Amino acid sequence: MNQPNPAIVAQHSVRRLPRLALWLFCLAYVVPGFLGRDPWKSADMSAFGYMSAMAQGQTSWSRPELLGLPPAMDGLLAYWIGAAALVASPGWMPADLAVRLAFALLLGMTLLAVWYGVYYLARSPLAQPVAFAFGGEANAPDYARALADGGLLATIACLGLAQLSHETTPSAVQLCCLALSFYAFAAFPYAVWAPGLCALAGLVGLALSGAPVVATAWGASAWAIHLLDRPGPSRQPAQNQESLMRRHTAVSWALFVLVAGVVWLSTLMDLWRWRVEWPTVAGHNLDALSRLLLWFTWPAWPLALWSLWRWRWQLVQAFSGKMSRHLFLPLALLAIVMTSTFTNSSSDRSLLLGLPALAALAAFALPTLRRSVSALIDWFTLLFFSGCALTIWVVWLAMQTGVPPQPAANVARLAPGFQSSFSAVATLLAIAATLAWVWLVHWRVGRHQAAIWKSLVLPAAGAALCWLLLMTLWLPLLNFARGYTQLTGQISRVVQQAECLEAHALDRGQIAAFQHHLALRLRVAGGAQPCPWLLVDRDSLSKQPDSVDLTQWTPQYFGYRPTDRDDDVLLYRRRAQP
Repeated sequence: MNQPNPAIVAQHSVRRLPRLALWLFCLAYVVPGFLGRDPWKSADMSAFGYMSAMAQGQTSWSRPELLGLPPAMDGLLAYWIGAAALVASPGWMPADLAVRLAFALLLGMTLLAVWYGVYYLARSPLAQPVAFAFGGEANAPDYARALADGGLLATIACLGLAQLSHETTPSAVQLCCLALSFYAFAAFPYAVWAPGLCALAGLVGLALSGAPVVATAWGASAWAIHLLDRPGPSRQPAQNQESLMRRHTAVSWALFVLVAGVVWLSTLMDLWRWRVEWPTVAGHNLDALSRLLLWFTWPAWPLALWSLWRWRWQLVQAFSGKMSRHLFLPLALLAIVMTSTFTNSSSDRSLLLGLPALAALAAFALPTLRRSVSALIDWFTLLFFSGCALTIWVVWLAMQTGVPPQPAANVARLAPGFQSSFSAVATLLAIAATLAWVWLVHWRVGRHQAAIWKSLVLPAAGAALCWLLLMTLWLPLLNFARGYTQLTGQISRVVQQAECLEAHALDRGQIAAFQHHLALRLRVAGGAQPCPWLLVDRDSLSKQPDSVDLTQWTPQYFGYRPTDRDDDVLLYRRRAQP
């Protein structure tokens, strides 16, 4: 017989994940990718370029530009955060590191907000486990804490989170703001002031970081769910019941005013941007979107589907007035994000905002998993991430020693000119992480582990392990392949101590890279203040040869990124006047 509540959980199954281990685990995931790397092509580099220009007073904080180009990614808040970090940073700190430290705090705040959001959803009356006839069922706080641990692990386990959350772009700010509002809407039945401030910061931050439509739709959905989720009759005194109803009404009005305020602010600041692209088989490739959904949200999406199936009777009961907040809040957010993903050109960055909702749904699958399903997850995860980690180590060994020869030849072919270097600190960190993985696998295969979050330990740890190995062992290679240091170094050796360069048809990432790495000012070609050198994007020049007057310039150098011959520039020198 199908039970309306499928959560049958004993008290011994909700043991806490040790707090020190959880904090160290989050630290090991957050820090790699923010320390030691260069700004990468191209969104990461271009966003940093706008932040740097704002901090140096080269452009307006309300309408930032690079050589007359507005940002490709909307969202003033992200650029404000980065520019403020640059202004507040000490002089000895590298500029790109100062920005990344600020965004590292945002990622940490995101994970914290997801944990508390799942915790308060698990405290919902309809999310509680079934009461046993003779007692022994999990108590509410321990049950909620165990599911929150599982939700946090599910978030980290998602493969699509790693790179985009470690970039200094509006996408990372959007994710943090959405996570704050997700926590707020989950916690409103239990508190007012802290969730209220987070809801304000989250929805306004979403609008200011380039997602006013998502902010409005998400706020309106949460408001509707809160209206329908009225406090039911309880055994509490009448005064307490009346107090709950007053708080429910006050929060409902506050949410309505907040959503209206977001609409007003977005209109006042002209934040609305409509970039709808309806999916088609030929244009917005549905096959590519399907593949993106499969790997980007793995392993949360199969667990989320399983959760919806096992809790389906509570979804049906919503028609009888029993609103399951722990299901409908994540579902509403997921519906908004999926609509945005299928109608937006930046599908991966749109889908990033759905990870908190998927993680919450995945967490509610944990009390209902059969032992065979849990074992299947463990074995697949063990084989997949162990294979990935082994590949990373083998390629690193080939880069250091040339053995095995085939991986070394592949690196030489894909990254011509790359010279491998050895870092004792990075190697020791990678060895420690690998040994921790081995220990964790040994712990997981033990038959004595009964915690309901155990099925997500290996997926989250495997994702964190591979990310850490990439950001330590492969970091020099990734900086070489995805950074602009090689290209700007080529140009720097030619122009040497030039004061300025004229630029024509460069993209935003190239402009930001030359300004950052060469520490000189780029000016628009043909301006009132001439420069002795001219940089031109070769592709644009080949398509429109008359777009710039080259009669006064002499070709000097052809520069390109070693791993992308299409990302190249032509360098000209101004001819001496007779």
